[in-house]
Amino acid sequence: MKEYLKLYEQITGNLESSGERPSLLLHSCCAPCSTSVLARLCELFTVTVFYSNSNVYPREEFEKRLFEQKRFCKIKNIPVIEDEYLHGDFTALAASLENESEGGERCKRCIAYRMEKTAEFAKAHGFEYFTTTLSVSPHKNALFINETGALLEEKYGVRFLYADFKKKDGYLNSIKLSKEFEIYRQSYCGCEFSLKKEAEL
Repeated sequence: MKEYLKLYEQITGNLESSGERPSLLLHSCCAPCSTSVLARLCELFTVTVFYSNSNVYPREEFEKRLFEQKRFCKIKNIPVIEDEYLHGDFTALAASLENESEGGERCKRCIAYRMEKTAEFAKAHGFEYFTTTLSVSPHKNALFINETGALLEEKYGVRFLYADFKKKDGYLNSIKLSKEFEIYRQSYCGCEFSLKKEAEL
């Protein structure tokens, strides 16, 4: 993981010294997680948020999170692109993994699916970089996220911004900013399986 963090420092350090502002497509899982990540990235990149979260269940929850994402980004004057809601794709990739624990193979497939959708879109629309807010969560495996990003960078030819956004108080700052902007913070990750687990607690 340290190697990926060194790559992040190298990329961002070079941008700070050069004054360049390359385009970056940021996959965002939700508005709360995007707050501190955007505060960090918008200093160095021209950022567009990509809301691609077909895992979220039910549809009403997807729309609620999308509304909050758009509301926050409007305040910050950051464009948002809404990906199509294809929950059937998620249930297909989660088939036979319904009883997996959080963070297991089902979650890895979900993360990889959303990241690949982001890389695909970035390639098709000429973005120079792509990355995701997912590593800001203490419940997400940053090493897996960065390893997946490396594979997608090779596959699509778009540079992946390696990061662990929970570092340097990233997660704590996301909580503070969410309170400051009165952003709805959901009580479960997103899918019906995490919703069921939350209900059981």
